[in-house]
Amino acid sequence: MNLDRAVMAFAGCVVLVSVILSLTVHPWWIALTAFAGLNMLQASVTGFCPAAMLFKAMGLRSGAAFR
Repeated sequence: MNLDRAVMAFAGCVVLVSVILSLTVHPWWIALTAFAGLNMLQASVTGFCPAAMLFKAMGLRSGAAFR
């Protein structure tokens, strides 16, 4: 798994978990989905992604997600 795919998998998991929590625990968990979406949007504009920095520090190699 490369860095790009790990970031996308992490974002997808955050969105799915927050939707499940908003349906089962409290509706305000949907704010986590909004946060994830805003973070993905700002990362696409600025190129700064904290999750990518974390995964890179863990040793994942960079790569193109879609070839």
